[in-house]
Amino acid sequence: MKFNKKNVSNALFVILLILFFIPNTRGMMQIFLTRIFSFSPGVVHVEERKQVATYDWKLHGVNTESINFAAAKNKVVLINYWATWCAPCIAEMPSLQKLYNDYQEKVVFLFVTNEVDEDISKFMNAKKYNYPVYRSLSEHPKPFINSPIPQTYLLDKKGNIVIDKTNAANWNSDKVRETIDKLLAE
Repeated sequence: MKFNKKNVSNALFVILLILFFIPNTRGMMQIFLTRIFSFSPGVVHVEERKQVATYDWKLHGVNTESINFAAAKNKVVLINYWATWCAPCIAEMPSLQKLYNDYQEKVVFLFVTNEVDEDISKFMNAKKYNYPVYRSLSEHPKPFINSPIPQTYLLDKKGNIVIDKTNAANWNSDKVRETIDKLLAE
């Protein structure tokens, strides 16, 4: 058989396809491809921005102190709904960790999940993530939705939703950092 570009690309395609059908590699392939095709999230136009209805939301801290969302009032906030079993969630976590590393003193980060503390702790230790994880103890404020996941919101200091992103994204992009810097400067 003669090896040319077409034969090589067809062989690679078949190998990728086979990897998707092998249970042990399917999740890794999904995460890998999601990372490749994740782009920076878009900013909501000013006239289309929704505002948080209430700041009364109790959150149980899994690896941090429990809080009430009221503590985030008048601050820039990033809320991420996620799960340890969700491939798109896992795909975007490295970029969220990098963003958290650089902005943890300036932005309130709320990583919210419905999973039990043990599962979250195992995941966090295995991946060496240190962002704050919470479970909701009361109904989340409107207009937040926590399904499908991942679902991420970036709020300005007035409680307006500046970024509303469903599915995985590159949160460590220059565009996101510029948006956060502008919100912090307001």
